[in-house]
Amino acid sequence: MAESFDAIVIGSGISGGWAAKELCEKGLKTLLLERGRMVEHPKDYTTATLEKWELPHRGEGTVKEKMNSPVQSTIYAWGEASKQYFVVDKDHPYIQEKPFGWIRSYQLGGRSLVWGRQSYRIGDLDFEANAKDGHGVDWPVRYKDIAPWYSYVEKFAGISGAKENLFQLPDGEFQPAMEMNVVEKEVKKRLEKEYPDRKFIMGRIANLTKEIGHRQRCQYRNRCHLGCPFGAYFSSNSSTLPAAIATGNLTIRPFSIAMEILYDKDKRRATGVRITDSETKEVKEYFAKIIFLNASTVASAGILLNSKSDMFPDGMGNNYAQVGHNFINHHVGAGASGVMDGFEDMYYYGRRANGPYLPRFRNIGEKADHGFLRGYGFQCNAEREGFGRSNAGYGIGVSLKDNLSEPGKWTMSYGGFGEVLPYYENMISLHPEQKDQWGMPLIVIDAEIKDNEKKMRTDMVNSAAEMLERTGFKNIKTYDRALEPNARVLSVHEMGTARMGRDPKTSVLNAWNQLHDVANVFVTDGSCMTSSACQNPSLTYMALTARACDFAVSELKKRNL
Repeated sequence: MAESFDAIVIGSGISGGWAAKELCEKGLKTLLLERGRMVEHPKDYTTATLEKWELPHRGEGTVKEKMNSPVQSTIYAWGEASKQYFVVDKDHPYIQEKPFGWIRSYQLGGRSLVWGRQSYRIGDLDFEANAKDGHGVDWPVRYKDIAPWYSYVEKFAGISGAKENLFQLPDGEFQPAMEMNVVEKEVKKRLEKEYPDRKFIMGRIANLTKEIGHRQRCQYRNRCHLGCPFGAYFSSNSSTLPAAIATGNLTIRPFSIAMEILYDKDKRRATGVRITDSETKEVKEYFAKIIFLNASTVASAGILLNSKSDMFPDGMGNNYAQVGHNFINHHVGAGASGVMDGFEDMYYYGRRANGPYLPRFRNIGEKADHGFLRGYGFQCNAEREGFGRSNAGYGIGVSLKDNLSEPGKWTMSYGGFGEVLPYYENMISLHPEQKDQWGMPLIVIDAEIKDNEKKMRTDMVNSAAEMLERTGFKNIKTYDRALEPNARVLSVHEMGTARMGRDPKTSVLNAWNQLHDVANVFVTDGSCMTSSACQNPSLTYMALTARACDFAVSELKKRNL
């Protein structure tokens, strides 16, 4: 007997969770397919309250675990207490044409359980960039189209921050911002005096500073990647999925690997999704009137490419060879740090899971030529050196204890997040022969930064060092990991493999996140992005998803889908 629903959502991460919430709240019986295990908030956050000394290896992954997960173990959030939220690489192979770290979280909630939570709007500086400089295709939307939806999702998710009235970083609906520490406040004063065109602000983050419903405010534990029992940061598990479940309209099916979207050439519509049960290897089909594809940028493109039919011999929506191409990201791993004398009688309280942010200041209307297009921002942090400085050699015995009896010097770091231009040749594809243990063709990733990004990185490093020097820091050290062999310099912000656009020949989706060629399939995860801007993108996924759901249900009611 066929199992039918009003809607199917593939993926339960940030955008998939939002799709489930919106569709269920609008009355649609919705099936949520998740390829990983169930994780129930908060009872399944089994390590969230454990101290390091309560863990067998004091929080460190073993040598064998790192060998089995050479990619996942490079991410800051991976460790003995959090490894359960990341895949084991040896069980989930993919092919790297060039070094690329594909970070994956296969469980209910996906990467929303371990994301960095920085939440920024993008504005018309970014929505208009492709059209103005000719790189990539024009976004089919502008800021005015998305602004109401940013407000809608911000109020529900809970974003702490402050209004700054910056053209390049639109303001939002904020809870009170977290507070800078004493050195960060001093840096803000000095920096904005030295550089009147730059603004040093507190990071905007999806951590509550005021309660929302059942969710408590942030406890300043800085253990977000272990799952938050307090619901103090936004995740699918703490926020959108409980809202969807409360409607009585949601069915969750874990261990369900979406293999392909089914298509009826006579109806010219998608009819459902074929899945493989990851535990039993059983193949099943589910049917629905509309389908939201939210499996994450790389996986969503893979599913479209694997959804072949007479109408789409090279993959659903891929008749113009756009699916998988124009893979974009942010480039990271470039910046500088320094030491500030003074303030030795000052400290801070708690473990704040946030830091200051220096919004983009390059190529914002000025005529100066910096040698590259677009721009970058800095995520920053000031702190006092801790016990780890003993590794540098502070003696032994009594002298070591004396040296470590007080915190060390104040340090400050600037870490750059730069925009990567859309390049058609940066892409993901499916291997023609090799398959994983469930029969899905292996993903092939071929992506790199190019000359524009390399020039930007040079400026990142130089500007970070200059700002540190001009605001009173010493012992300044710069770094650029792109200069290291096999370095991972692309972030975990994969985007663009099924981009929005105005022309079906150069894009995959229209202004409402619909496939140009299949009106009842919507893609609202990172793959829909037409350019990356330099801001963290997850808030944009949320807004685009809520907007697309509203449109989809409206079209369904009109019998247009």
